[in-house]
Amino acid sequence: MHHPPPNRAAEPDAPLTQPLTPAQRLFVALQYGLPQHALSAAMFRLTRLRLGMVTTQAIRLFARRFDVDLQEAANPSPAAYPSVNAFFTRALRDDARPLDPTESALLSPVDGAVSQLGRIQDGTLFQAKGQDYSTTELLGGDARLAAEFDAGLFATLYLSPRDYHRIHMPIAGRLRQTIHVPGRLFSVNPTTTRGVPRLFARNERVVCIFDTPAGPMAMVLVGAIFVGSIETVWGGRITPPRGRRITRVVASPDQPVALERGEEMGRFNMGSTVILLLPDGSADWTRELGAGSPVRVGRALGHLRD
Repeated sequence: MHHPPPNRAAEPDAPLTQPLTPAQRLFVALQYGLPQHALSAAMFRLTRLRLGMVTTQAIRLFARRFDVDLQEAANPSPAAYPSVNAFFTRALRDDARPLDPTESALLSPVDGAVSQLGRIQDGTLFQAKGQDYSTTELLGGDARLAAEFDAGLFATLYLSPRDYHRIHMPIAGRLRQTIHVPGRLFSVNPTTTRGVPRLFARNERVVCIFDTPAGPMAMVLVGAIFVGSIETVWGGRITPPRGRRITRVVASPDQPVALERGEEMGRFNMGSTVILLLPDGSADWTRELGAGSPVRVGRALGHLRD
């Protein structure tokens, strides 16, 4: 059953609409002064160290602390992972994330939770109460590209450190271009999302544009502090290294990248955020979804229109 998309972003649960506490405001303020890229580079190196039993014990402690279900992993043994990063980017069992069998289902690309979702209004996306940012700045300043999503739909999906860190295709698509937008590396947790204006248009990100049966689709992989790298299956590791200029890579017609519904398209280290954009009239979000709703790879976020 299809439902009309909400006219604006879904209102978050009550705790997410309340003003930040003094401690939360301090947490947000401190991030402005942190050497965000240096700390993330250190985390990149640290999580790739191969320290034998030390690494195994660290993985066990992490899994216990964040209640990670190791039985979902293709290899459930902590000792099977040579580095912490190998554990963060672990594969799951083939049957761990079955795809919604409904052909029209628009699948969640990640495990995590909805931060916000709704309709793009006047070229802006809803971040949090009192916080908006433009589609154009999110997509690296390309107004023509942003216009393809005017009055369309968006979903902002947050991955915590405990979540499965691979990213999958909501629907089948053919890559058009990849855009690397350098920027800051603020945390993307709910507190910082409420406290930093235009957060997702300020953080470093990788914008992936696909042509799909529903029209253009953007998948924006947003970096964050301690997210040591962002990778795509066709381009490998994109960050780091990090430059200062926006880099656009148009897909080669001689070497097309076509990915099926549910197929892996990229991955994070640690946790971060994926923003999904769709054009007007292409789909409807599932009515039950709102800010804070849990999502899992393969489950329906909504349905494509006929």
